[in-house]
Amino acid sequence: MVTGVPAMAAPASRRSWRERWLGLRNALIASPRFQRWAAGFPLTRPIAHRNARALFDLVAGFVYSQVLAACVRLRVFDMLADGPRAICDLPPRLRLTEDATIRLLKAAAALNLAEQLPDGRFALGPLGAALRGNPSLVSMIEHHAMLYADLSDPVALLRGELESPQLKAFWAYAKNPDPAAAMSGEVRAYSALMADSQALVADEVLDAYPLKGRNRLLDMGGGEGVFLGAAAARYPALDLMLFDLPAVTARAQKRFEANGLGARAQVFPGDFFRDPLPTGADTVSLVRVLHDHDDDFALAILRKIHAALPKGGILLVAEPMSGTAGAAPAGDAYFGFYLAAMGSGRPRTVNEIADFLRQTGFSQVRSVATRTPMVIRVLVASA
Repeated sequence: MVTGVPAMAAPASRRSWRERWLGLRNALIASPRFQRWAAGFPLTRPIAHRNARALFDLVAGFVYSQVLAACVRLRVFDMLADGPRAICDLPPRLRLTEDATIRLLKAAAALNLAEQLPDGRFALGPLGAALRGNPSLVSMIEHHAMLYADLSDPVALLRGELESPQLKAFWAYAKNPDPAAAMSGEVRAYSALMADSQALVADEVLDAYPLKGRNRLLDMGGGEGVFLGAAAARYPALDLMLFDLPAVTARAQKRFEANGLGARAQVFPGDFFRDPLPTGADTVSLVRVLHDHDDDFALAILRKIHAALPKGGILLVAEPMSGTAGAAPAGDAYFGFYLAAMGSGRPRTVNEIADFLRQTGFSQVRSVATRTPMVIRVLVASA
């Protein structure tokens, strides 16, 4: 079910003023003569230059991503963290020639990942410094090699013609007829990645919806328990429950015990769609889970959660969402194609998820603000 997409264009006689305006605007912008004029006229020149830069960035975006990937793989940001370095210091450590080192660092400087000083040395740039402080994002960048491989032929991806999508194989539960049968070796890599990246969002969710006064939190698809660990640190009296595939919950149990949470946390191995959910929680969290699943499965998950919650229980749905103001590239472009490569799920708007929640028995659905809605948004609903 995809909403908001008309079946066909309206006849010309019935087009709205906005459709007519878009047609005129786009015909004008497409004109080479107008483009030359706009680039030279003082009032339109800034707009023309900005649009030209945006279009070039779309064309060159993959190259930018690969510059970033090279810096991450070669640990360039770590090498610059202690202060500026001369070019001659870096080639032996990077195992590159001096020419290749200069090429990489100049590219990184152009992207604000590094910064070249007047004396020729290179320092950490503002974006490189931000990445050093965010190891979760570094893990995702290293993981993207699989996504880039799947996107090497985007048309084949969209048509379902890829012979062996790497992301679909990586996420062992995606379209797996029996995900609960996945063995420890099959889930180790993706479980570790989710544990690393969960730190990106745990504090965001807990800041957006404090759990003060809640007694027992069940994290559905909770992976290795990173989100529950963050909640436990803030709320010492909160009981913890985690539901996930058997091979994943085994890893979560080890993490809980290593962090001194073994007595507070219960793990429940099972399959969302085949096994009953544990009861007794007054709060359930779905953190970056719903968008991994197609509509029928997403609705099935929500129905089971509603049945497992007591009257007045709370469900938190936290994930990047389609249509987020100022973050459309993240929700609709990045996650739209990532989930296509994964072979399951799609990004949804706040209204679509809210509609799903109401269809499955939830009420009082509301959105709560997060600091970085591009990364995560939160909906709260009552059972």
